[in-house]
Order: sequence, then structure tokens, then C-alpha cells
Amino acid sequence: MYDFTILIFPGAFASSVAATLDILGTAATLAQRHGLAVPRWRVCGPQSGLVALGHGMHLLVDELTTDVEDNSCWVIPGLGISDFDTLLQRLEEDWVRQILPALKAHADKGREIAASCSAVFLLHAAGLLDGRQVTTSWWLAPWLSSIASDCIVDPNVMVLCDPPLTTAGAAFAQTDLMLHLLRRRLSPELADYVGKALLLAGRQLQTPFINPAIMAQGNTLVANLTAYIETCLPHPPSVPSLAAYAGMSERTLSRHLRKATGLSTQYLIQRVQLNRARVLLETSRYSVESIAEQVGYQDATALRRLMRRLLNASPKQLRQ
Repeated sequence: MYDFTILIFPGAFASSVAATLDILGTAATLAQRHGLAVPRWRVCGPQSGLVALGHGMHLLVDELTTDVEDNSCWVIPGLGISDFDTLLQRLEEDWVRQILPALKAHADKGREIAASCSAVFLLHAAGLLDGRQVTTSWWLAPWLSSIASDCIVDPNVMVLCDPPLTTAGAAFAQTDLMLHLLRRRLSPELADYVGKALLLAGRQLQTPFINPAIMAQGNTLVANLTAYIETCLPHPPSVPSLAAYAGMSERTLSRHLRKATGLSTQYLIQRVQLNRARVLLETSRYSVESIAEQVGYQDATALRRLMRRLLNASPKQLRQ
């Protein structure tokens, strides 16, 4: 019996695939060394043979076979896309239609499926996201929200578990996902050994990486609001004034933003302020006090608190 079935599809993000296998290989070595349960896994694809990953790399896989006794967690690394149009094209490829029934059948039996980044869209295509809470790469979250209207997309977290699904953020969140799965399915001790050996820390949030302007792509309302907030600085609009600018009630605006980005109205305003401050810290020699004033804070203390809360970093760390 296997603990994990690693599903590899054409064009998959090569480093995400490699990290998955390296983490499992390291886990097996360390488990034997420390007398712990050794993880067992198989590597599969729609057909047996070589699968072409990104950047000309290839990986030999077995054909995915379904078995009534298969209680393994199916793990799907990111699909290796850089924009939404490419993702939509990938989801129309023949292998997708072939794999979707197997994904649905596995989940319908209560067996776990874990996916990161763009691979979460495969779970939607298989009809598995209704009523679920999931995450994906923060910049893909607005698009997933727009097509998966019956699920809650949280772009802030790195890994989100809503059994039988476990989802993770951007492509390198695959490392966080694998540590999470090792911790839960094997042992916390083994996950800690692997994290220390490979210098991996289980990150909790994608929040420090979110850029509202990038997140607004594909959503006119969010793009307009983000641009408006930026033009208002150093006098950021209040929530009521932003709602008035959008021509809707505060509650309606909040609902639209939550659905499109997973962010509250106030949080969007703060993210725009924080992003401007971050750019100024990284590209100018303005003092922290001056930057705080330029983004709408009366003193640097408030900006420092916001950076610590949302970025887990100080202005000094961002400037280095």
C-alpha cells in the first residue's frame, strides 16, 4: 500500500515536481535512520512512459490505476502556467478529460487529494470544490473565485485542509504542502527532521507576497479600486468613500471584493498602502517616517505594526 500517489501531468512545473520527490526521498532516508515509519509512494500519469515537464525535462511515470484498496493521498504539483488563458487551454487538453473521473471517484470515496497552485483548478474541473474552502496561488485566486462560485477561496493561507481536499498556494508552496502531508500522514517528528535537513520552514501565509495590482488582473472592479486608492495616497479613502466611488453600498462592495480576492475592503486599502511603502523602501532612501507619511500614516509606528502583521518583517529587513 502507498501513502502517496504523485500525479504528474504534461507541462507540470518541473521544480515543484522535483521538490515533491526530493522531500519524499529525504523523508524515507531519515525515517530509516531514526526508526520511524517510512513513506511509500508511486509516481503516475495518464499513461505510462515519459511525461514532458516544463523546460524540456522529462519524468518516467506509471499509468494511474485505480484500486478499491488505494487509500493513498493523491498529490498534484502545479501545472506550470503563467497566465489564466494558458491555464484554460491546458484544462481543455485530452489528458484532463481522462483524469477528471478518477479524481472525482477518489474524493467521493473520502480519500485525500492534495493540489497546489494551478492544479487546484483541476479539482474544480472535477466538480470537487462546491461548498469547500480552498487556497491557490494568490494571483490566481480571483480567477478561481470567478469560476468556482460555490466555494470559498482564501488567498492568504499557504496550506488549507478541508477533507478530503488539501490545497496550497503558489508553486513553491508545494514544499509547505509536502511537509504538511508528512506531518499528518506519517508523523510530526519526521516532518521536522525533513524540514531541518532541507532548510524548509512550514510557512503559514501567502500574505507577504500579495500584490493588489497583480491580483486585480481580470477583474475590472478590483483594478479600478486599486488604481483609485493609489491615486488618493497619501490620503487613502475610507471604506464609505471607496464604496461611494464604486457606486454601491459598503456591504455590496465588501461582498464583491471577498468573492473576487478574498480580501475585505479595509484590507485592500491597507494592501495598497503597504505595497507602495514596500516599493519606496526597496527603491528609495526616504526615511521610514517620510514613507509612512507618503502612504497615509501619521507616524512610522503604525506602518511598522502593519508590516509586522502582514509581512512579518520590519522596514529595515525590507530595505536590505
